[in-house]
Amino acid sequence: MKRRIFLMLTLFCLPLFPNLSAKESADVMSPAYRAIWNDEVQKEIDARIEKYRKADAAVALSDVKPGTEIKIDQISHKFLFGAHIFNFNQLGTPERNQKYKDLYGTFFNSATIAFYWKKFEPEPGKPRFKTAKEDTEEYWNSVSDPKAETHWRRPSSDQCVEFCESKGIQMNGHTIIWGNRTWQHPGWLPTDPAKTDEMQRLFDKRMIELAERYKDRLNRWDIVNESAEDFNIGKASRYGIMPEDYAYKALKLADKVFPKSVELNINDYCTSKKYTDQVADLLKRGCRITNVGVQMHLFNPKQTRDVAAGKPIQTPDFQKERLSALDVLGRPLHLSEITITAPGDDAKGRAIQAEVARNLYRYWFSWPSMMGITWWNVVDDCGAPGEPLTSGLFTRNMEPKPSFTALNKLINHDWKTHLVKKADSEAPVLKFRGFKGNYKITWTDKSGNAQSKIITVD
Repeated sequence: MKRRIFLMLTLFCLPLFPNLSAKESADVMSPAYRAIWNDEVQKEIDARIEKYRKADAAVALSDVKPGTEIKIDQISHKFLFGAHIFNFNQLGTPERNQKYKDLYGTFFNSATIAFYWKKFEPEPGKPRFKTAKEDTEEYWNSVSDPKAETHWRRPSSDQCVEFCESKGIQMNGHTIIWGNRTWQHPGWLPTDPAKTDEMQRLFDKRMIELAERYKDRLNRWDIVNESAEDFNIGKASRYGIMPEDYAYKALKLADKVFPKSVELNINDYCTSKKYTDQVADLLKRGCRITNVGVQMHLFNPKQTRDVAAGKPIQTPDFQKERLSALDVLGRPLHLSEITITAPGDDAKGRAIQAEVARNLYRYWFSWPSMMGITWWNVVDDCGAPGEPLTSGLFTRNMEPKPSFTALNKLINHDWKTHLVKKADSEAPVLKFRGFKGNYKITWTDKSGNAQSKIITVD
């Protein structure tokens, strides 16, 4: 515990833009970018954060002398700040792996666990729930080319679930049904157009097995992934062979087999009206959809460079338009997969990544219906083939980048409440306003004994 606290304090104290002079730091974003994210926009974001992310609390205390100091310390967020945990034990050294694990429960309070079917069940009837030798840290520490391993970024599921339970963090299963042949479907799945009934049977079998295995241990699941382009087009599918109306069937079955406490999500890009129409249709037909997932990937370094230059990419106006379109569905939104690539693997490129990430996180955190944000690749050069090498919050050697420092300051400083108040009577009602989440309240009673109380502000 002491080592973890020391690590987080060390990371928190790092300068935001190391290796840049004051002038370079000031000039890292263009005047056009500054004009887009101007002071008025920042004030509007701050006002929404104050209004929607905080709540008033009133706590009755007893056996307290007037004038006694009462400490109020937020210990957790209600809002989810997550990341996938696809590189669990796979970073090559005990030191890197430990730094990676230490992030969960201190910086991230949520983890997305990989259930991509292709690598999860490479042989029919043999899902990779349990941890085999090739899933262990010892195995990965001895591998010279981790990307050549078939289960790179696909750790066995039980070890990840147990780790997250030990840290007390929430879990998101990703993903159960997805039509993508390259990343999701195992080679033994039917490809004959005449066998979509058999494919549907196997889809249902997979859903039931996952529900029976984990019951309510995972807080939420991405039941269907990237299915909007298949909405309302009959038997056709952009993926080729898929059962008709598979998103509806998957959500209806999930509602039957998972406990009601488990949240059922749908996940996609929000680049067209089709996604909104699909979710509205599924809700109208009685599907239980708890959260609507929204992906945002700035994969191409040029995109982030263009953002810094002030081009109209991922602007406040774009965010407002996109998120407002989904708000008509009346469901919480989850920024479920976030990639913000550094436009260069140098001090300036990393500073741009940090600035873009900071402003977008602030905007998303301020949005009333947003329930969480999940960063995708935590570590540089650890993405899937084709994903950028410099989109992590840490270098490949687990050294923190300015993007981590910027977001850590928001999550663990700016957006956490710590107060000291004095009791004003023998039986005071402690009143305060703070960020939503769990708090520890401590004081000394009349007999000089230390007292504490855990409360939830929501």
